[in-house]
Amino acid sequence: MHLTEIHTELGMLMCLKTLLFKEKTPKGLAIVNELLANCAMDAVSGKIVGTFGVWDYVLFALMLLVSAAIGVYYATQERSNADFLMGGRQLSPVPVSVSLTASFMSAIAVLGTPVEIYRYGISFGYMGLTYVLMVVVSAEVFLPVFYELGITSTYEYLELRFNKIIRLFGTVFYIVQTVLYTGIVIYAPALALNQVTGFNLWGSIMATGIVCTFYTTLGGLKAVVWTDVFQIGVMVAGYLAVIIQGTILQGGFSVTWERSQQGGRLDPLSFHPDPRFRHTFWSVLVGGTFVWTTIYGVNQSQVQRYLACKTQRQAKLALYLNLLGLWIILACSVLCGLVMYAQYADCDPLTAGLVSASDQLMPFLVMDILSDFPGVPGLFVSSAFSGTLSTVSSSINALAAVTLEDLIKPRFMNLPEKRLSLVSKGLSVSYGVICIAMAVAASGMGSILQAALMVFGILGGPMLGVFILGILFPCSNDYGAAAGLTAGFLLALWVGVGAQFYPPPVDKTLPLPLNTSGCLWLNQTDSFLNQTIITLLAPTSNGLPPDQPAIASTWYSLSYLYYSAVGTLGVVIVGMFVSVLTGGRKGKEVSPSLLVRSCLPCSWRKSHSDIAVVEKVASAAVPSKPLGKCHTASMGTTNPSFDIGEAM
Repeated sequence: MHLTEIHTELGMLMCLKTLLFKEKTPKGLAIVNELLANCAMDAVSGKIVGTFGVWDYVLFALMLLVSAAIGVYYATQERSNADFLMGGRQLSPVPVSVSLTASFMSAIAVLGTPVEIYRYGISFGYMGLTYVLMVVVSAEVFLPVFYELGITSTYEYLELRFNKIIRLFGTVFYIVQTVLYTGIVIYAPALALNQVTGFNLWGSIMATGIVCTFYTTLGGLKAVVWTDVFQIGVMVAGYLAVIIQGTILQGGFSVTWERSQQGGRLDPLSFHPDPRFRHTFWSVLVGGTFVWTTIYGVNQSQVQRYLACKTQRQAKLALYLNLLGLWIILACSVLCGLVMYAQYADCDPLTAGLVSASDQLMPFLVMDILSDFPGVPGLFVSSAFSGTLSTVSSSINALAAVTLEDLIKPRFMNLPEKRLSLVSKGLSVSYGVICIAMAVAASGMGSILQAALMVFGILGGPMLGVFILGILFPCSNDYGAAAGLTAGFLLALWVGVGAQFYPPPVDKTLPLPLNTSGCLWLNQTDSFLNQTIITLLAPTSNGLPPDQPAIASTWYSLSYLYYSAVGTLGVVIVGMFVSVLTGGRKGKEVSPSLLVRSCLPCSWRKSHSDIAVVEKVASAAVPSKPLGKCHTASMGTTNPSFDIGEAM
């Protein structure tokens, strides 16, 4: 039932009540009062939800079938383990760029980002600036190193640069955070959609997990990339349906924009330096850059995609094209949030009790404005679950690659190619089952869901730190990496867990004002309902309770966007300190292929093969003109980063 229908029904009942009151009909008046109370209580208890029709289920099933068909198609083309895990390293930049966009734009983003705009304003939209910094850092710092090494698992680098123990820690960190996060990505949107639309919870979880595991296991990375291309199209179509219909209902985009402006949703981002404020220019730009670089710079799920491109130049192009995709998805999310605010500016469904959690607001909006169009709510659900499928498939494929390269191949080095391919597929099936099981387990976690997402960020920051330590600081050593990784993880865990026990002061995190003045049933029914809503809206004290420690208002109140930065900087600072105390490299120079070459002296930028080729050319003929400074053989032989005798 739409909100307008609720208003109409209540209005008719109120007119009838007035008439009966004038006619002095106590019995009829009692019946009308009961109907009013029931209608209001149904609304407040969240019973006013839409239901799915046949066409909605058809569209959802079609999305799953197309995804599965892509997996079957690429299963016939895949020939080796390298094809399965890395697409034969022959992927083109355009589909890879779309896959990079889709992989972490999960249903959590589809359902959550518009609500972020609705409740806190457009400040999250400035994350588009962060995307630029993240892409530049990933493309110019991390990609060249990983690509030239020709690695499959990102964590192979940690053994080449430090030792096997650091590599093992990195692998375990990644597996834990990815399994946990993937289970939540499957469960959270299914729960939100179930509670608002009546869409079957366990049916959607099982269908999503099974289909995703099916096409990932059959088609490998190529299937994952091309299903991402299809699914990102479905996601954008779902966004556009909401934006277009919501704008039409408001009387045009100018009305939507004006209402959002009046409600403070378009206020510019604050430049306040206090790191405890939820979103400021500094927390979004600095903290957001660390958060997104942990994903695009060193996370296996993303790195594996651009390493599968044909050349390093194409890999960089894929990353930069991905920036356009990220901006499009962010713009759609922001517009959906503004449409949501314009629709509910006078009657907030969350405050009024029409939904029980903020992640139900987007499905509620869809059922409120689109349920009269057969199949369109199904399109939005397909959009949300497309985000889930893209994230889950990327995670399963990456988990299989990491487990094979980091845990199995080092112990079984002589496995034949056919056996490796079978093991990879077996790992994909196993991780698919584990992720579905994690989704089932998440159903009993309650508030642990938020803690699990927090852990994902906490683990990502320290991992970014250890890669920065290795790539940018030649003097860092194994002891520094181990100490820094431990310290960074504990620091991020400390602030993250502390914030769960001692939430930040409400004056730093309070959403923008919302009201229920337009909720007719709240203004025309028994006073206890109004009292309930007033209680919910009443502001709380900004002061800390006397039993909270002083650190609760400082360290534990840090914006969530800084968690990754805390972990990263903790690793780098402690890692460098311990490295210096333990003598640095102790005369053992680092191969330039493990460092950012653009930051090295000219002679350090050469690999052994580069120098061997230059020496061969120099000895074969006298050049017609002197070679440049960076191309002389003597510069290679004096390179202090390795023993040239070994190369020759």
